[in-house]
Amino acid sequence: MTHKQLTYLGPEGTFTHQAAIEAGNLLTEQYGIDTPELVAAPDVPAIMTSVQSGESWGVIAWENNVEGYVMPNLDALIDAHDAAGLARVGVDISFNAFVTRGASRDIDGLTVSAHSHGLAQCKRFIADHHLKPTPASSNAAACRDLQPGGVALGPRICGDLYGLDLVEERVDDFDGAHTDFLVIAPRDDVMAYSSRAREREFETVITFIPLATGPGGVANLLDVLRDCGLNMTSLISRPIKGHDGTYSFIITLDAAPWEPRFRDMLVEVAEHGDWAKTIAVYPRRERPNPPVDSWMLPEGGIRLDSSKLESDWQSEQRARRELLW
Repeated sequence: MTHKQLTYLGPEGTFTHQAAIEAGNLLTEQYGIDTPELVAAPDVPAIMTSVQSGESWGVIAWENNVEGYVMPNLDALIDAHDAAGLARVGVDISFNAFVTRGASRDIDGLTVSAHSHGLAQCKRFIADHHLKPTPASSNAAACRDLQPGGVALGPRICGDLYGLDLVEERVDDFDGAHTDFLVIAPRDDVMAYSSRAREREFETVITFIPLATGPGGVANLLDVLRDCGLNMTSLISRPIKGHDGTYSFIITLDAAPWEPRFRDMLVEVAEHGDWAKTIAVYPRRERPNPPVDSWMLPEGGIRLDSSKLESDWQSEQRARRELLW
């Protein structure tokens, strides 16, 4: 790692800062790297620039179990000319509400600031207090820059770091919120360091752009994955900006690019003329496989449930309403 630096979204006290601390330990464990120096950056573009210039490695937010993928960061990695992920680290997310030192705890109707994902994870608290959301570049920046007459949402450590008073703890909507962060590095570094741990099982995030659009395009791609014996754990799409009806497809696979079955898949995709780019490869994590219980399901919708004794007429009417037949 050049200069043993790991750049993260600052200022101090962000969830990304916490992830960078964890990432330093993980890199030592997985790749035998000395604990890196942590360097704060003002925004993700600055992190990407630092990585692609070879000055450092970086840490970026990747996927949240409440809001899903962090799309700007995903797009930045797809578009990057020389960056890819080589490690993934998780951080439990919980927000506290702060005001400036000595301010009133009566916060109803005030402006509240946090990163856009943080605001999205605290909607109930914001609505209950009739707060006016204002996005910040990071949750820690919202706390650092908090002015009298406002509220900031951020990690617990921000209260001590920035001399703020606590209004309420754990104001997020969902217990168990969790964000995964990606350690990114120049692509040559990713290849070199991943080769040191090839005895482990890996997972890979790869992007495809089918050049021929139309019915069956995605199905044909998925057929290739199935025929090569690859297990897909995630599939999302992103629009190709400014071109209606064209998309890139981002797929996470339980395999590494150097495995024969993975290479067989890439050969078939390449022969078809489609575009592909691996954007991350890292040691596979243990993932839970819990069932989806009924209470987790959104309002409406239908499912076959033998415990509900509805008449055929009732079932048909409900299906027509929910599926818009």
